Amino acid sequence: MSSLPATADEGKTFLGHPRGLFVLFFAEMWERFSYYGMRALLIFYLVQHWLYSDSEASVIYGAYTALVYITPVVGGYLADRYLGQRKAVLFGAVLLTFGHFLMAFEGDGGQGDAAINVFWLALSFIIVGSGFLKANISVIVGQLYSRTDIRRDPAYTIFYVGINLGAALGAIIAGWLGQTYGWAYGFGAAGIGMLLGLLVFIWGKPLLMGRGESRNPARLDARVAGIRFEWLLYVAGVAGVGLVWLLIQYQALVGGLLMGAGAILVAYVLYTAVFKLPREDRNRILAALYLIVGSILFWALFEQAGSSLNLFTDRSVDRNIFGIEVPASVFQSINAIYIVLLGPFFAMLWLALARRGLEPSAPAKFGLGVIQLGLGFLVLVAGAAAAGPGNLTPVVFIFLIYLLHTMGELCLSPVGLSAMNRLSPPHLASLIMGTWFFAAATGNFAAGLISAATGAEGVDNAGPERVMEVYSTVGWVAVAVGIGMVVIAPLVRRLMHLDTLKDADVLAGQAVIGEPAAGGIHVERETR
Repeated sequence: MSSLPATADEGKTFLGHPRGLFVLFFAEMWERFSYYGMRALLIFYLVQHWLYSDSEASVIYGAYTALVYITPVVGGYLADRYLGQRKAVLFGAVLLTFGHFLMAFEGDGGQGDAAINVFWLALSFIIVGSGFLKANISVIVGQLYSRTDIRRDPAYTIFYVGINLGAALGAIIAGWLGQTYGWAYGFGAAGIGMLLGLLVFIWGKPLLMGRGESRNPARLDARVAGIRFEWLLYVAGVAGVGLVWLLIQYQALVGGLLMGAGAILVAYVLYTAVFKLPREDRNRILAALYLIVGSILFWALFEQAGSSLNLFTDRSVDRNIFGIEVPASVFQSINAIYIVLLGPFFAMLWLALARRGLEPSAPAKFGLGVIQLGLGFLVLVAGAAAAGPGNLTPVVFIFLIYLLHTMGELCLSPVGLSAMNRLSPPHLASLIMGTWFFAAATGNFAAGLISAATGAEGVDNAGPERVMEVYSTVGWVAVAVGIGMVVIAPLVRRLMHLDTLKDADVLAGQAVIGEPAAGGIHVERETR
């Protein structure tokens, strides 16, 4: 935490926490409202309004979510080196607000409509805006507390409630409006949510107590060709919107970018681990890479929620609940609601098991997460089979697949964030966390390809049989891989050398990325 002079708000708290925490809570809640409200509608918008096939829409969706995970690496770097987190978040929020409101300009539909260029531009603003806001607002939370402050983990828990509350409300409200009254209403609601988040962040600046400011304000004030360097960074951000506008329209470029940059990133990490680190640190990096690779499979299957599972729910599930036909997009809120309900339970469960010496290791938790992910697909396949060909699948099986997937997420996502913290030497903490996010981007792109397979073989809207065939395959593969991960977990745990891990290493890692220590339950909706 920066050594800044005390302000008039320094000692003022609310519920025992700095008041700035609740500024960040509501700002992020509204940002997640807008993001998840829009995302709940996106696959339907692509298929029903722009008239893409299921396969084409799935690849576009996967490229979009992958880019949302790549850009925070750049946004985080610019914030750390130049802008500071507060200005990066503010700039990102402005871009996001503009992008979400552009989504409300729908035109007449069809790929021949010139308005589709506005759609691509809207997605590009949202992607780049997320890059500046996504990781940096979480860092400011950590900066409100000293490294040893016991309120640090509870603060992230409060923050994570805001994240998931916004995600649930966004899917319910924007999803319902979009599928009931028209796209412009749903996307417009998402835009209003983002505007509210921006206004809260601007209003609450004094309550942040000077946290998140640039480490080098003189560099920002310096002039390059007569223009302040800070404004050049903003111009570069807007120029990045143009680059993303190109990438999102040519999804193969995104796949190539992920493969090339991912190979370079992993090669560099391996080179550093093998040739520049002592044995124990090297082994920890190898264990971290193992977990990172495992997370790619998890996200590739988990992220079917917004694409193929969303379409299946719309077309092949009996969505009548208490006499009300619930729009499919509203079911996107279930995961966030489950996280709010189950997150504290999992945190207490791990703590109780740890006190008895029974807590599974991080690699074992990863395996359990992948197993539950596979079981979720298999439960849905069984439910569809029990309903019989041509009949709608009972909605209870949608609640069950989301329950199993959320339990799997809680075994993997917060555990992975904590493991990256613990296993990274302080000087490599940001690089390893960046690799973790890059793996999430790769998983999201792969999710688009898997979703595309549910409408493959040259047949659009191939029907629930094709979807269940793909889900059965990936379900059994996930269960088998998860069991294998549990079996080899003791070997991976040895590579982690937890018995010689020093608290100073953990704390240094926390200082770099602003995350809670092991055992915390902070799950950022797209830090996954």
